[in-house]
Amino acid sequence: MLLNLQAKARSVVEQFTARGGMIALAESCTGGLVCSLITSIAGASAVLERGLITYSNQAKVDLLGISADILETHGAVSAECAEAMVRGLLAAAPAVQAGVAITGIAGPGGSTPTKPVGLVYVAALRRGEDVKVTQQFFGGDREAIQHLAADTAMNALLSVAI
Repeated sequence: MLLNLQAKARSVVEQFTARGGMIALAESCTGGLVCSLITSIAGASAVLERGLITYSNQAKVDLLGISADILETHGAVSAECAEAMVRGLLAAAPAVQAGVAITGIAGPGGSTPTKPVGLVYVAALRRGEDVKVTQQFFGGDREAIQHLAADTAMNALLSVAI
């Protein structure tokens, strides 16, 4: 899985370099994994403008401007929160053309009957277009879920390559 993730990270850097686009990331359940993979590629500084780890609800509020209403009504692990995260990310980063936000439950704890371990939302946004939110259910342990979520995030980045 790791080699595939590194290849995808290389592809993200190459695609955005070729198009002259900058990206930003807001990560929750992946804890910076996507940023780490992208910055492991030479030339990443030409495309990665910022990466935020907004693990706690307070970080989502403080750094991304997520409303308390979204968190109270839908929760941090929801399509609504993922969309608000990526919108807040791009609002805070005017030089960025595209962004991705990731939120989910990597486990082994933190699940509820309606939000099981492995539930992940990834939101992608290219300026001037509609937000694309995907919902995934991943099996496996914490590391597997984080890697699968990172893979989904990089696919989302490639889908919004400028």
